Amino acid sequence: MELDGRVSEFRFLVRDRAGQFTTSFDSVLTDAGIDVVKIPPRCPRANCYAERFVGTVRRELTDRLLIINERHLTSVLNRYVSHYNHRRPHRARLHTPPRPDYPLTESGCGAVRRRRVLSGLINEYEPVAA
Repeated sequence: MELDGRVSEFRFLVRDRAGQFTTSFDSVLTDAGIDVVKIPPRCPRANCYAERFVGTVRRELTDRLLIINERHLTSVLNRYVSHYNHRRPHRARLHTPPRPDYPLTESGCGAVRRRRVLSGLINEYEPVAA
């Protein structure tokens, strides 16, 4: 498992009780100083943020693309996560992204530029400088 030197940013890993998580998986995280918290059995609401993200990725991405191999999946997911965190509007945040990488402007601006992401599967829009 690679955390790219970001281990200090994580305190907990909340996970379900699925069979793919073994005690060796938990011990690697514990050795890195991350507390593993298991949700109660058959209780997906306890892990609602992960369930919501996985559902969104399935609806908006993997149901619409043919994934060829693991490398392709990693590449597609990395681009989607960047879009999700920096550009995708979220209703609970008044249609603003969690971490916008550009200054938010008032609606009603002049020209708008479209940028294609993932070969046009997703489109991002931004105002054009006057």
